Amino acid sequence: MKVFVDEQQVPADEELDEYDVSPQACHHVLLYDGDKPAATGRWKVYEDGTAKLQRVAVMKEYRGGGTGRLLMEALEDSARQAGMKRTILDGQCQAEGFYNKLGYVTVSTEPFLDAGILHVRMQKEL
Repeated sequence: MKVFVDEQQVPADEELDEYDVSPQACHHVLLYDGDKPAATGRWKVYEDGTAKLQRVAVMKEYRGGGTGRLLMEALEDSARQAGMKRTILDGQCQAEGFYNKLGYVTVSTEPFLDAGILHVRMQKEL
C-alpha cells in the first residue's frame, strides 16, 4: 500500500483484489530488515507451468541496494519449488531495465496501461 497507493497514487480499490483475501489465494513473499518490511511480492498460477508474479514492491529506502533482486530470487525459487517452468509479469516500464538484468524478456509488442501506469509483459524461463 505504501509503494503503490501512497507513493504511486494507485487507487486503493484498484490495488486490492480477490487474491488479497487470504494467504491461500496465492503465494506471498515478504522480506524484512530486522522487524521492518523491506519488499514484497506474490505469485499465482497463470496457466499450466507458468507463474504470474504480481505486486512486486520495494520500499523506497531499500531500492538500489539489491533488495529487489533478492525479492525476485525468492519469488522465482518459490515458483520453481512448486513446479513452475516459467514466470511472467506485467512490469512498470520504468522498471523494465531492472527486470531485463534479471533475465526477463519483454514479450508485449506495446506498453499498456494498468492502474494508470505504463507496463510491459515480460517472461523468464526458470
